[in-house]
Amino acid sequence: MRTKRLVWTAIAAVVVLLLTGTGIAYALRGGDDDEPQAAAAPSSAPPSTAPSIPASPSPPPGADLTGPLDLLLIGVDTRVSVPDWQPHADAIMLLHVEAGLRSGYLYSLPRDLRVDVPAFSKNGYPGGNHKLTEAMAYGAKVRGTDRANPAQGYELLARTISAYTGIKKFDAGAVLTFSGLAKLTDALGGVTLTIDRKVLSQHRKPDGTMRTLRPGGGGYLGPQAEYLPGTRKLVGWQAIDYARQRYGLPNGDYDRQKHQRQLVKALLTQAEDGGLATDTAKLEGVIKAMGETLLLSGERSAIEYAYALRDLPPSRMTLVDLPGDSVFNGGGYIGEQLLADGRGFVRAVAAGKPREYLKSHPRLVSK
Repeated sequence: MRTKRLVWTAIAAVVVLLLTGTGIAYALRGGDDDEPQAAAAPSSAPPSTAPSIPASPSPPPGADLTGPLDLLLIGVDTRVSVPDWQPHADAIMLLHVEAGLRSGYLYSLPRDLRVDVPAFSKNGYPGGNHKLTEAMAYGAKVRGTDRANPAQGYELLARTISAYTGIKKFDAGAVLTFSGLAKLTDALGGVTLTIDRKVLSQHRKPDGTMRTLRPGGGGYLGPQAEYLPGTRKLVGWQAIDYARQRYGLPNGDYDRQKHQRQLVKALLTQAEDGGLATDTAKLEGVIKAMGETLLLSGERSAIEYAYALRDLPPSRMTLVDLPGDSVFNGGGYIGEQLLADGRGFVRAVAAGKPREYLKSHPRLVSK
């Protein structure tokens, strides 16, 4: 049914689900062909001899959006207990939706990618070469205060990514805290993931409580939560904890990026399988659970994106791995860089040719 199709917007798990809430509400209030119409009021005017011509219905908001679209999802590392800590972009995912809005490509940029961050007049940041994660922090700093403005941080981060990728603009984006993503997962009743290798948590104990920081820093102490290979149902804190781990994995942050994209797609599938689009009570619970953990940015309304991306299910979202390598200066680690085929994919997206590029570089498609 049409209401169910409106559930897919696919910015990424959280943005998709929030936007579809608006889209579904629009469909239920104004778009159901089976909704009974009110009887016309009696008229004293004489009947017209001309045949009546029904008025053409206005196209739904978002019907003019045909793509392609580029969308940006940022997972923010917020350490509220640290004075003057500015939010860092800990997870950076991009979704390119092809013209026609029936297929998309989800890929990640390394948080430690070395990039040129442009000057930012809103707070006087002069620009410089830094890790991509730091662009959010430099932008979020409010001039003359120790406060952070996440929307401002997103703006500089988006500009930085645009300059690096060649993507002229992002049609919509979102900034999400990890606690918000955990709340979303729990509101959906958990999420089913196929875990590819044993992963040990650096942050959580088996019961979900936080591990103790080692005195003087340099890691944590105590038993660790572990995630064993196989298909498993995870609750919110487990799903986010699993997707945040990079230490002990063969490819470090690149394996973590893969797990984060896997989680996004799994949450979309969970929402689809759970009938979120037809259960308004459940949908309202999901949106309420998000609270103030999500910031949206875009020129068009949520309703418009929800309608425009109604035919993009998780099965048509290709997960793409961008290989990279570490960068050193004077023997010291300073960040990451994408390898040639990873940079090539980014350029292909900016040129509107990701499908053609992946045909000649099939190893980039995540299995």
